[in-house]
Amino acid sequence: MSSSLPGARPLPESRYDLSTYLGRVRHAAAIADMRTLFTSAQTLEQSKQILTQYKSGQIKEMNEDLWQAKKIVDSTLHPDTGQPVLLPFRMSAFVLTNLVVTAGMLTPNLRTRGTLFWQITNQSLNVAINTSNANKSHPLSTQKLLTSYALAVSASCSVALGLNALVPRLKRISPATRIVLGRLVPFAAVASAGVLNVFLMRAEEIRHGIDVFAAGDDGKEVLGQSRRAATIAVGETALSRVINATPIMVLPPLVLLRLQKTKLLAARPGLTLPVNLALILGVSVFALPIALGVFPARERVSARWVEEEFREKVGNDGEVEFNRGL
Repeated sequence: MSSSLPGARPLPESRYDLSTYLGRVRHAAAIADMRTLFTSAQTLEQSKQILTQYKSGQIKEMNEDLWQAKKIVDSTLHPDTGQPVLLPFRMSAFVLTNLVVTAGMLTPNLRTRGTLFWQITNQSLNVAINTSNANKSHPLSTQKLLTSYALAVSASCSVALGLNALVPRLKRISPATRIVLGRLVPFAAVASAGVLNVFLMRAEEIRHGIDVFAAGDDGKEVLGQSRRAATIAVGETALSRVINATPIMVLPPLVLLRLQKTKLLAARPGLTLPVNLALILGVSVFALPIALGVFPARERVSARWVEEEFREKVGNDGEVEFNRGL
C-alpha cells in the first residue's frame, strides 16, 4: 500500500470521500479492480517511484497519473509490509478465485463427499486470503495457523452436513420451502465458519494488540499496540465477510432455483452450470466493493474507544488510526 512508501509528505487516502459509504464503495471498487492483476513488475516499480516523488515533495499536486499509480500500489502491496500480496489472494483477485469454489458449494443436490470437498476448499482459500491480508503486527505461528484452519474446516463441514441432514426432516414445512432452505445451507456454513475463521486466524492480534497511530500521521510513528483496536479490526472484518457472503451465497441459488423451473433450463440441464457461474460472477462483482465499503480499511476511531495510554498521547478528544486488514 502507498502508506508504506518512503517520504515525509502524506498521500491523500483516496480520490473519494472515505467518510461516506459511497466514497468507500468506490474506493473499494478501485482496489478490487481485476485489471490491476495484469500490472507488470516494471509498472509497479514506476508507480512506487512516482508516488515516492510526491511524498518527497518533488511533485507538488496529485494528478491522474498519480491516482492511477496509487490505485496500482494500493491493490498490490500490503500496507504493513510494503510487499506484494500473492496474486491469487489480493482483493482484486477475490471474485475470480472465489468463483469456482462458490459455484461448487452452490451446486444443487451435492452429496456428502461433494459437500466436504467444497467446504474444505473454501476454508483453505479463506485461510490464504485472511493470512495474506491480515494486520501483520503479530503474525500467526505455523502451529496456530494449522490449528485455526482445522477448527474452521470442522465448523464449516459440521454446519453444512448437519443442516443437510436436518432440512429433509422438517415435516411441518412445504416441500418447496425445504428445497429453498436446502439451497441456503452453503450460506449458513460459509457465514458461520467465515466468522470463526477470521477470529481464529487473527487471535494473536486480539491477544497482543495491533499498531496504533495518531490520526493523520500516515503510519509514520507507532503510538503503541492496542488490544481494543484489534478487537474492533477483527470484528469489523468478520462482519464484512458475512455481508459479502450474503448476496453471493443467497441470490444465485434462489434465482437458479426459479430458472430451473423455466422451459429453457428444464429442457437444457447442461446450461445449469454456466448459468450458475454467470449469476455468481455478476453478483460477486458488485457485492465485494459493497461489503468492503462498509468499514474503512484504515480505521479511525476516537481515543475513547482504546486504552487510556493512547488517550494520554492524543488527548481525550483525539483520534487514532490502525490498519483493519481485509
